[in-house]
Amino acid sequence: QVQLVESGGGLVQPGGSLRLSCAASGFTFSSYYMGWYRQAPGKQRELVAGIPSGGRTNYADSVKGRFAISRDNPKNTVYLQMNSLKPEDTAVYYCNAHRATPAGTNDYWGQGTQVTVSS
Repeated sequence: QVQLVESGGGLVQPGGSLRLSCAASGFTFSSYYMGWYRQAPGKQRELVAGIPSGGRTNYADSVKGRFAISRDNPKNTVYLQMNSLKPEDTAVYYCNAHRATPAGTNDYWGQGTQVTVSS
């Protein structure tokens, strides 16, 4: 059974930091591209940061220089370190696992964790 379980969300003041974690199970974690997405009320879900098993990370322009994605393959976990948080970072953050093969595409999602940036 595939599971992605996010943790680490919460309420933080502007300028503060949070570290999100996503623990994966039920699939070969190291073979998947891992991403963090977010969805604010009334807006579409957007990719915040992504990391392949090997290779370069990528970030949305709005978070470059403030957020850092990393992964620990032996622990089947992906992280999102969020610094210098702004009110516009408020959203539900989702962990995603993605793999494309000749046979098709697999996408798995976590349940989401709320991040609220407010004074």
